[in-house]
Amino acid sequence: MPVYEYYCRECGSKFEKLRAISAANEPAECPEGHEGAIRTLSVIARVGGSDGEMSFGCACGGACSCGSPS
Repeated sequence: MPVYEYYCRECGSKFEKLRAISAANEPAECPEGHEGAIRTLSVIARVGGSDGEMSFGCACGGACSCGSPS
């Protein structure tokens, strides 16, 4: 099961939750107990490639066809 990032609009907390892919877009309960937290976009930065430069990619590894290098 993948880990997804969520944001609670009520208290402003950001948190991660391990969930099935089929439940990824369903609202989540934040650690403070508020209902309705929404999933956020996950972005990964990778440092130390073969050329020593920082590169950015999406959390899906490029499977979403976003055009970002993975």
